[in-house]
Amino acid sequence: MNLYIGVDLGTSAMKLLLVASDGSILKTVSREYPLEFPQPGWSQQAPEDWKKALYEGLPELISEVDPKSVRGIGVAGQMHGLVVLDKDDKVIRPAILWNDGRTAKEVDYLNNEIGKERLSGLTANIAFAGFTAPKILWMRENEPELFARIDKIMLPKDYINYVLTGVHACDFSDASGMLLLDVKNKRWSREMLDICGVSEAQMPRLFESYETIGTLKPDIADRFGLLRDVRVAAGAGDNAAAAVGCGVVNGGDCNISLGTSGTVFIASDEFGVDRFNALHSFAHASGGYHLMGCMLSAASCNKWFVGDILGTDGYAAEEAAVTGDMLGENRVFFLPYLMGERSPINDTDARGMFIGMSMDTTRAQMVQAMLEGVAFAIRDSVEVARSLGIGITRSKICGGGAKSKLWRRMFANILNVTLEIPVTEQGPGMGGAMLAMVACGEYASVPDVCGKLVAVKSTVEPEPELVAKYEDRYAKFRKIYPSLKTLFKEIK
Repeated sequence: MNLYIGVDLGTSAMKLLLVASDGSILKTVSREYPLEFPQPGWSQQAPEDWKKALYEGLPELISEVDPKSVRGIGVAGQMHGLVVLDKDDKVIRPAILWNDGRTAKEVDYLNNEIGKERLSGLTANIAFAGFTAPKILWMRENEPELFARIDKIMLPKDYINYVLTGVHACDFSDASGMLLLDVKNKRWSREMLDICGVSEAQMPRLFESYETIGTLKPDIADRFGLLRDVRVAAGAGDNAAAAVGCGVVNGGDCNISLGTSGTVFIASDEFGVDRFNALHSFAHASGGYHLMGCMLSAASCNKWFVGDILGTDGYAAEEAAVTGDMLGENRVFFLPYLMGERSPINDTDARGMFIGMSMDTTRAQMVQAMLEGVAFAIRDSVEVARSLGIGITRSKICGGGAKSKLWRRMFANILNVTLEIPVTEQGPGMGGAMLAMVACGEYASVPDVCGKLVAVKSTVEPEPELVAKYEDRYAKFRKIYPSLKTLFKEIK
């Protein structure tokens, strides 16, 4: 049986999956790497650490199989990060990541001086702090000597593909989040490149996610005992790859991902733009398109509050204290804007906060408020989609946070949707492996591989009584941020 490798280049770790052609996962390996926060609101990472994780993880991944059975590799990765190489293909500076907030000035320039209407016409999106184009402008203004050395611009997962193949490539789904792609026509926007002061020659060649960009470099193949004709797929941004891994590829399909960030991903067969520009309009790894709402802090809120503030790794014990009779009754609310926020408020100054506490507020109520706050913020994006006439009544759910039964129950009732939990909850890495299968001809198309390999193991149904209670809670939640918006700017 042919084997495939899926790589999930995450924010805190690289996860590698060894997957058979029938979809069975034979082995997973994970390697962590550090994050750098050189200033408040900044977030960056050394691409060399990703390369090290790959080199350390691959031998372990394939140690118990015949390496010659591996036919293809597909990489999924954190989106929007700016990776820049010089003429010798050396990394110029640490990658500026998706959750970096240093570009408020550049975002303001793009949205207000270039103009949101023009940006939307050129790229189908407006500027958000996490996107790549504002980072390029920031680098041009603040690091002109380094900017002058740029020979190639790429995204995080594209750097791994370059390490494997020596090819500078990017797929349409990941490129959509750079604010440099004409999403509708699937080509670089020359006007946006001009605005950012870069050329098309500095940009990677574009591919569909399921297309082959090349084969392994001989030294890489020999290093790991792999065949030199192993194909490397273009891969995808992590959310598009996770959607593939969950089988969300047909128009109207929805996926909620609870990773470090949180997303609502709605597949579409046709190109379309949210008239409010609160949701991103991107290409999909399937060859189609999708709308996506992204919040910057989702499962990371849980890690922050339980791990850093409460000082424990006993997540299950903390959740166990939140009993069923407490749901929909909490007077404590939490704003989950720990890194500012993208969809739908687009405010780098927004911050996290608890509100509604009193002398009888318990630890369990604060844990509950934190979990509910993330779900309420995801609902904000769902409500934008509903205002566009998109009826969301069912959704897949994936990511580390989706393993929590309590959180899944909250989401089902706060969103009033039926949640479907896939049999395989490996998200982006599984999607990467499936894209590699299509690139190698194992399956005819992305919908084909999804139809044959993705299955649902369980569902969570909304409960009418809880839905009604959470409707009241959500109405109050929606009033908190607007009341504090101007204050956030004063206390930043």
